[in-house]
Amino acid sequence: MGIAILVVLAYLIGSIPTAVWVSKQIYGIDIREHGSGNAGATNTFRILGSKAGTAVMIIDMLKGFIAVKLSLLSAFSWQSEAITNLQVFLGLAAVVGHIFPIWADFRGGKGIATLFGMILAIQPVAAVGLVCVFLMMLYLTRYVSLSSISASIAFPVMIVFVFQAKELTYQIFAIATACLVVLTHYKNIGRLINGNESKVPLFRKRRFRRNND
Repeated sequence: MGIAILVVLAYLIGSIPTAVWVSKQIYGIDIREHGSGNAGATNTFRILGSKAGTAVMIIDMLKGFIAVKLSLLSAFSWQSEAITNLQVFLGLAAVVGHIFPIWADFRGGKGIATLFGMILAIQPVAAVGLVCVFLMMLYLTRYVSLSSISASIAFPVMIVFVFQAKELTYQIFAIATACLVVLTHYKNIGRLINGNESKVPLFRKRRFRRNND
């Protein structure tokens, strides 16, 4: 299958607005009109609670994972550098789709869960380490934003120093990922410094209920 078609498919997969559909169909609200206004797992955790937030996070992760696995439909050899580059491009296309979803008026989330799914597909061992960093920070602070930033900074450290990846593509991608996540969370960083960043309600429900309750 042609590269252009695969990239478009990856973008369309990434464009699936999980948080928007879950909030509208199950809770009768548009998640983008509440909290931070982002259609992502973090805002879903904050507004709708851990059950909805976890579901959105898992599906958004799958978007990045599946997008990368579209590389199996290409003609490239699995051991070639070309397949590595294609995997990165497909994953990034899904992340762009999540941030600017065609199915939701191009108003999406920050792409952290989708980005993680991409990393899981490309470098699964490093992904496990990032999960540990994320969950530890989330448990200690209840800040999803701080947990995401911490995991993103840990990513290039793991790739370059722990796993000592030789592929330049991986190294550049890891460093760029950390910079991108920090930049997209600049507002969150400001709120963290000022002490008014919202914490996620782990293990308890929010006030929004199902339409048929």
